[in-house]
Amino acid sequence: MNPQTRPVRKTRHFDQGLPGFIRHGSFARTNAPAKYDPDELLDVSADYAGGYMPDEDSREHARRMHYAAYRMHASKTRRELARWRASYLELRDRIVVGNRKLIFRAVRAFTNSPATAEDLAADCHIVLIQAVVAYNPWIGIRFSTYAYTCLLRALARQTRKASRDWTTRAVSFDAFHDGEPPVENSLPSHAGEFPLDEFLRAEHPLLSDREKTVLVRRFNLNDRADGTTLEQVGSALGLSKERVRQVQATAISKLRQALAVSP
Repeated sequence: MNPQTRPVRKTRHFDQGLPGFIRHGSFARTNAPAKYDPDELLDVSADYAGGYMPDEDSREHARRMHYAAYRMHASKTRRELARWRASYLELRDRIVVGNRKLIFRAVRAFTNSPATAEDLAADCHIVLIQAVVAYNPWIGIRFSTYAYTCLLRALARQTRKASRDWTTRAVSFDAFHDGEPPVENSLPSHAGEFPLDEFLRAEHPLLSDREKTVLVRRFNLNDRADGTTLEQVGSALGLSKERVRQVQATAISKLRQALAVSP
């Protein structure tokens, strides 16, 4: 028997390897193969590389993607299975590529930091693939609306998780007495990471330039060991030891309030 036409063995392991799909009543009709023929779309050299696919195109690709998955489950030969799997993946990937702009739009709503945006965008590509697979094209919801909502929710969860992780690793601000840490240099080395680095950027309005300078020097956030005691910082900035303590306390109070607010 030709290995390409060998009947597919329906084992439990095999079933687990097939993608899920949304079943529609029209799949069982006699005109379904012509109505949902993936080649009719895939043979058209539409260019969605720029990240824009009209909603109706996304909807039509999704209908045929689910039909391809339906045919995968009904395949009797390996050749048939391979054909429908290839169609399913190409239709799915077209929707993802054609809607990539939704990712950048959602990420921009959460951060202006290029470094942070790059990490979030990478994770959002996975979310977008999951949204494509779960989207029901037979109901009256635009794909762009559905996918954008999924992306925003995923970003909100990820941002809250990052904030919780940072908070559990960092020294509690409540352990500070009048802004003075109990031990010199007691902030962890990652204190300059998100979200503190956002507040210490020159253009961020939360802290004054003096407050940013005091925090950077006091907690060595620029990895330069150029003097971190109150006296050393005061000498470098032309301030008294007590004035440095006051500036530090004010800055920490502002940060405590900002970090308490959910993104």
